[in-house]
Amino acid sequence: MNSLKLILSDFRYFSVVWVYCSLNIMIGTWVLYIPQVKEKLELDDSEIGFALFSLALGLLLFIPVVPYVTHKIGLGKSTFFGICAFSIAFIGPFIATNFTMLCVSLFVVGIFSALTDISMNTLISEIEKKDEVNIMSAAHGFFSLGGALGALIGTLLIALLDAPLYHVLLMIFLVVVTNLLLSKKYYTMTENKGLKNKSKVPFKVYKPLFLLAFLALVAMSSEGSIEQWSSIYLIEIVEISSQNLAGLGFIVFSIMMTIGRFFGDGISEKIGSKRIIVVGFILACMGYLCVLLSQVLLSVIGFGIIGLGLSVIIPELFRVAGNTRGISASKSISFVSGIGFFGFLLSPVILGYISDSFSLKVSFLCLLALTLFTLIVSIFRPKFN
Repeated sequence: MNSLKLILSDFRYFSVVWVYCSLNIMIGTWVLYIPQVKEKLELDDSEIGFALFSLALGLLLFIPVVPYVTHKIGLGKSTFFGICAFSIAFIGPFIATNFTMLCVSLFVVGIFSALTDISMNTLISEIEKKDEVNIMSAAHGFFSLGGALGALIGTLLIALLDAPLYHVLLMIFLVVVTNLLLSKKYYTMTENKGLKNKSKVPFKVYKPLFLLAFLALVAMSSEGSIEQWSSIYLIEIVEISSQNLAGLGFIVFSIMMTIGRFFGDGISEKIGSKRIIVVGFILACMGYLCVLLSQVLLSVIGFGIIGLGLSVIIPELFRVAGNTRGISASKSISFVSGIGFFGFLLSPVILGYISDSFSLKVSFLCLLALTLFTLIVSIFRPKFN
């Protein structure tokens, strides 16, 4: 909790983690209105699925470009402009009048999502190195908190505002103004000048990043799968008594992930990167075993244990990537983050295919097997960088 106290007591740190929170506030707001957008444009499941994939496509295609942008305009500036542009870009999906316009607008959202995500993670990495502090995990905790805030505020505003566009404009105003006020604390920050102008990085420098990227792929695959399939699992496999409780698994997962990330920095400082990642995967395996027992209480607890385990893995991988020798933090983090996001976006689709061919329980069994394999790799790998 020391990292959380540090963040809340110093605007230099809080200003950056508020970007994390802001990013997910906007995502949480958008998610509330996806069904309404689908109904308004008269889209079927495949069309809304492709539209949402357009956001992912924009993110994935722009991630390799972000390091060049941050080097060109500065790390602090790209973080500020990224979160403002990301927020404003959400006007597009709400004013879209047809399927094509929706896809294009979400593609643009994806571009600025990539800019914001890589910039803010690189900024935290640079601050950690300069100030000799550990706040990466807590910063990701604020991201999780932002999603809850966006959903909570949105749920209240839906009842008061009958127009989705007014709702999103209000949230854009809130995010842009607060970040404008706080950005002066980080606006002029730049990346490590010693690596700034290295346009070509030898392949051997990337070698340790492949392991980090694989671990990120597995961890974020679980995140994406649980976000999309936990409710359906509780309904179809666990046969939960009321559909109103179907979201309980993901709610507990999200709460435990937020708590874990607020404590993660202190634990990492005491036991080191390798141990905290190994412990995270052990907890995730234990959680999947509970989920697969298919009993209501145990499955919900299992989702919580998975959330606690996964909570520390991604922030720690970004921290290790940002400290990789011979390569700038923006390039290393964008590499690991890009492959991780690929898993986050693709895994729900693969799980759906496995579920159609076999069963949803087999899909979650595959996630356990993949997580167990990754745990073994993590244990026997002598070091991560």
